[in-house]
Amino acid sequence: QVQLVESGGGLVQPGGSVRLSCTVSGIIFSLNAVGWYRQAPGKQRELVALIRSGGSTNYADSVKGRFTISRDNAKKMVNLQMNSLKPEDTAVYYCNGDVFNIMGLRNYWGQGTQVTVSS
Repeated sequence: QVQLVESGGGLVQPGGSVRLSCTVSGIIFSLNAVGWYRQAPGKQRELVALIRSGGSTNYADSVKGRFTISRDNAKKMVNLQMNSLKPEDTAVYYCNGDVFNIMGLRNYWGQGTQVTVSS
């Protein structure tokens, strides 16, 4: 069974850094576009960063220049390096990916990981 599993969240001080990882478990043929989303309390889930299979990326304006998304296809992993964190970055972060497996092309969500930016 295919699952996306996030890791790396936690409590970090303003101005600090944290690295999130999204790892795909299970047998897959390919990992296509993967996005990191976040949802703060009382707010809608929003796309933070996206990386396509070819490596091209997109970022929300609020994180440009601070966050970097990258992928390691051999490890079936997508990372989100988050620098210069602000309290408004506090949210549950989710990865979402298009996976091609024996079931065909499917979209999966991870369970989320909490990032809290506070002094």
